[in-house]
Amino acid sequence: MTDDQQRTVLVIAILASFVAFLDGSIVNVALPAIEDELGGGVTLQQWVVDGYLLTLGSLMLVAGSLSDTFGRLRILTAGLLGFAATSLLAALAPTGETLIAARALQGVAGALLVPSSLALITSTFTGPAMPRAIGTWTAWTGVAFLIGPLAGGGLVDTVGWRWVFGIVIVPVVVTLALVARLPRDAHHGTDGEAHVDAVGAVLAALGLAGPVFALIEGQRIGFDHPLAVTALVGGLVCLGAFVAWEARAPHPMMPLRLFRVRAFAVGNLATVGIYAALGLGTLVIPLVIQEVGGLSATVSGLIMVPTTLISLALSSRVGSLAGRFGPRPFMTVGPLLVAAGFLWMLTASEPLDVWWQILPGVILFGLGITTTVTPLTSTVLAEIHPGESGIASAVNNAIARVAGLVAVAFVGVITGGVLDIAGFHRVVVVTAALLVLSAVVSGVGLRSDRLRTATAVRP
Repeated sequence: MTDDQQRTVLVIAILASFVAFLDGSIVNVALPAIEDELGGGVTLQQWVVDGYLLTLGSLMLVAGSLSDTFGRLRILTAGLLGFAATSLLAALAPTGETLIAARALQGVAGALLVPSSLALITSTFTGPAMPRAIGTWTAWTGVAFLIGPLAGGGLVDTVGWRWVFGIVIVPVVVTLALVARLPRDAHHGTDGEAHVDAVGAVLAALGLAGPVFALIEGQRIGFDHPLAVTALVGGLVCLGAFVAWEARAPHPMMPLRLFRVRAFAVGNLATVGIYAALGLGTLVIPLVIQEVGGLSATVSGLIMVPTTLISLALSSRVGSLAGRFGPRPFMTVGPLLVAAGFLWMLTASEPLDVWWQILPGVILFGLGITTTVTPLTSTVLAEIHPGESGIASAVNNAIARVAGLVAVAFVGVITGGVLDIAGFHRVVVVTAALLVLSAVVSGVGLRSDRLRTATAVRP
């Protein structure tokens, strides 16, 4: 593949992930406006977020397997077309129920985008170029998480919340145009006859969806409600059956041998705490600025701008340094910086002073997450064969999304049902604790000398 085609692949991977991640973050600041127009209270707000995350997380493994089997570009193109259609449906939704259904369908399309985009990078770049490319991907896709509240706030305050969904169609069209420039045989799937693990796919989707649904709805209907109990027990049974099936399936969707790779196992364990913390933080910070501080959606987005700039400036450089020195110091110090940023927000009181009580913590948040994410992604994929990079990426992304979703589901429990200063402080403490645990896992579990070699030279 030529240098120009490699650059095109990197841009495609960035834009495809940007679309999925932007839609996950841009909506948060629009929740009050959506509830004002469509009603539904806190339940609607929660399901507008969780409807997307539920299908995104539960289908990520399936999408990663499809990517490896049928080809990254083919699956990515299907995801882009589906995302455009479902975004339009969300923008035109006449009722809260329709909006939740559209968001769930968006999650299906988003699941096709994320593992395929990262697998494009890991199967295109080798040697020292790989962590640099992942660093660039991390910087720009991370921008989606951070610029989302700013863009969403501006749209809500000017043209209305429906444009929060409609605007996503623009990067989708640009990405499809770039895909058309690549050779048709680029990033083909499995050589020979394709094998689809249909049983594994169904068990994985049900196993992930059931417990998460129980956690979300259990807060509304009670955790002892038959629906919640059935979803939880049924999901856990399906997860157990999934592991048992994958151990003996002739063509498993998720080869269990991946977890015998130390870097893969430790990286995914650290992912749980890091992304659970991010799920809590990125949801609650914009809400507390608006609902406790009484400020506009635009201001709540502006507060996150420094993290965007830090990510853009440093992520690629961090990727190069992690390839040189190993990921362990970055994955240990990074989460501790993010934890320090959240603990700073314990200074928050009424009346809320966002520029002193919130903004310095957000800056530490930006430094810490930029230090962490690129080495984390490289660690998870460093020792995995390129032919399995789709499912390996999908496993890590599924863990990240489900961790964030479960954390969001517990927001009501953590805050005591009221997002006031006391509730915000409880969220901050829980978030910092999760990050400290992730730092300990990385510091104790990773072997930096071994990973340095693995990251520099792909198998």
